[in-house]
Amino acid sequence: MKKKLIILTLVGFAFTNLKAQSNLLGFKSSDKEIKNEKFFDAQLSATRVGENIKLLSSVPHHVGSVGGKFVADEIVKVFKAAGWDTKIETYQLMFPTPITRTLEMSGVTNFKAKLKETPLKEDATSNQADQLPTYNCWSADGDVTANLVFVNYGLPEDYETLDKYGIDVKGKIVIAKYGRSWRGIKPKVAQEHGAIGCLIYSDPGDDGYAAGDAYPIGAFKNDQTVQRGSIMDMVIYPGDPTTPNGASIEGASRVDHNDAKNLLKIPVLPISYGDASPLLKDMEGPVAPRNWGGGLPFTYHIGPSKSTVHLKLAFDWKIRPGLNVIATIKGSEFPDQWIIRGNHHDAWVNGAADPISGMASELEEAIAIGALMKQGWKPKRTLVYCAWDAEEPGLMGSTEWVENHASELQSKAVAYINSDGNGRGFLGAEGSHAFKPLITEISKSVIDPQTGVTVFERSKAARAAEATTIAEKKEAFNATSYPLGAMGSGSDYSSFIQHLGVPSLNIGYGGEDGGGEYHSIYDSYDMYKRFKDPSFQYGVTLAQTTGRVVLRLADADALQFDFTELQKTVKGYISELINNVDQLREKANVENELINNKAYIYAADPTEKLTTPKLLSPVPYIDFSPVLNALSHLEKAAEHAEAEKKTADPNKIASFNAKIYTAEQQLLTTNGLPRRPWFKHSLYAPGFYTGYGVKTVPGVREAIEQKNWLEVNEQMKEVSKSIERLAVYLEQL
Repeated sequence: MKKKLIILTLVGFAFTNLKAQSNLLGFKSSDKEIKNEKFFDAQLSATRVGENIKLLSSVPHHVGSVGGKFVADEIVKVFKAAGWDTKIETYQLMFPTPITRTLEMSGVTNFKAKLKETPLKEDATSNQADQLPTYNCWSADGDVTANLVFVNYGLPEDYETLDKYGIDVKGKIVIAKYGRSWRGIKPKVAQEHGAIGCLIYSDPGDDGYAAGDAYPIGAFKNDQTVQRGSIMDMVIYPGDPTTPNGASIEGASRVDHNDAKNLLKIPVLPISYGDASPLLKDMEGPVAPRNWGGGLPFTYHIGPSKSTVHLKLAFDWKIRPGLNVIATIKGSEFPDQWIIRGNHHDAWVNGAADPISGMASELEEAIAIGALMKQGWKPKRTLVYCAWDAEEPGLMGSTEWVENHASELQSKAVAYINSDGNGRGFLGAEGSHAFKPLITEISKSVIDPQTGVTVFERSKAARAAEATTIAEKKEAFNATSYPLGAMGSGSDYSSFIQHLGVPSLNIGYGGEDGGGEYHSIYDSYDMYKRFKDPSFQYGVTLAQTTGRVVLRLADADALQFDFTELQKTVKGYISELINNVDQLREKANVENELINNKAYIYAADPTEKLTTPKLLSPVPYIDFSPVLNALSHLEKAAEHAEAEKKTADPNKIASFNAKIYTAEQQLLTTNGLPRRPWFKHSLYAPGFYTGYGVKTVPGVREAIEQKNWLEVNEQMKEVSKSIERLAVYLEQL
């Protein structure tokens, strides 16, 4: 933090006090809204945030557990006490838990893995009954024995390196480090390369004593900490794997889990770096490349191992109840326009940080809104507050609810506002880019509790401090708008925006709350209070931020969608893609010239084979004019929509509002993305090999990355059509 403040001083940056915002976006007169928000803020309690985190993380509460029912019931109590109409919607969800977990090595090294985290006296809930064991949900059943191969982070490029060493993982078990991608990508790529099993561990060089003091002294992983987690291939589709495209309600038609297209076919197990150490020590073969090394005190080799590894896993594959808490306040003027707010309540174990810290903030909003209602306020639009179950295994609670209510949501949902875990630090927000001005405005009205400046200014300062060039620093300091990110996956917004086209936001704080408790028994109240948000003030800050989004959308005279911002953002994406194609073309030309001139015989890397490399296929001409023309049309149409929004005619504004919030649905494609039709949004999707990470204009971008030029042209047409549809729609407002 000191380093950041020094940098800010050197460049002459001065923070200013918050000034009252007199003209809020979407309001003819802002006085009443500002008064309501001031009252709302006064109801928020950091003490109560801490109390709710302690209560709701006091027991393990995974899907279908006794603790899960306890947490759902406690959330219902809070909503009802605040005056919300509250119910539980139950879905019947497949959720497998382990029956058998065996990992052992025999031969030169004889070792049996512990597969258990150590209870600690400093962590009061680390030795409770009903804690899920360490496992990767949706691993296949399996009993396999083979030599082990180290595959670094298990990404596609790591297998390219293995090819250079002449090492094949076919018929082997692989061991990969957590990090650099979502966990499910590692076994997915391993399976594609013929591996018969996969182990995943957190290396102390990434998350352990090399990063900071290990728990309980510090926040980082000790040698027995394990990250549980789903490995469902959610980039195919999230939700219950046995009910694709339909809700998991009583009597629903199901496919056998063995036939589900988003489940892998090999056994997968997460382990601690304490259990990984003997396995990695046993490796022979080439020394791993320098950038593959980790923090364990020995030389890393790629393998195969001298000894053999036996991995045996079996699961119960049971259907369990998923309990979604749904709380509603009916709108006084527009009851069929819904503002939806959500955070999940299930956890892998106690889940103080993930998800209860975010859930506690949502409950604060509900309490403050209830207090507003007691003062006589009623929202113009209906508020729907949701506490999702079964997010951790694969976004199941939210996805099944969305699939169950799809047609109604596409008709009524104005926006979905999501949060998840929360901690001390900086504002992070991503979502539909028509909301960029709204998020900018709100970020300039919320005060950071640690520094006393707005969260906009603090976020801007952080970006400037982390910038690596003077130009980037200047750009950060000169920014007047918040850089709203694009949505990938990994939380409950996915089904809303990427399947139904409901405009969405995902908001949270963090960056000064690092540690290794994620999905372990140590994600506890004791850990959270010591290392994540000791005063619980950022729980209040999150409630202020998301609460303002809800309140301003609920009562706006003109809904705050600005499609001129979306058009500018998409134009930037297309410029990136044009540049990507140009770079691929230049790379192919240069490398082919080097090959033709036999430059490969001078390769310095001893792993390079001195055989003539294959010439790279030339990159054809790609015609971007259809999408550029569509964007030009959208620019004019978005300007027209902005002009219509500024009209003083109440009837015209009401008509505008009734149509504008469904505009984003025009960006959905009929057939969805190639090889994963559940994802229909033409602008935002998780990447096929990034998992949580977003790919913007995904159909075109991934086709370019895969050099599938026929598909590039096909997807270019689809994106152009969707942008044209949006332009025509906005013209008619």
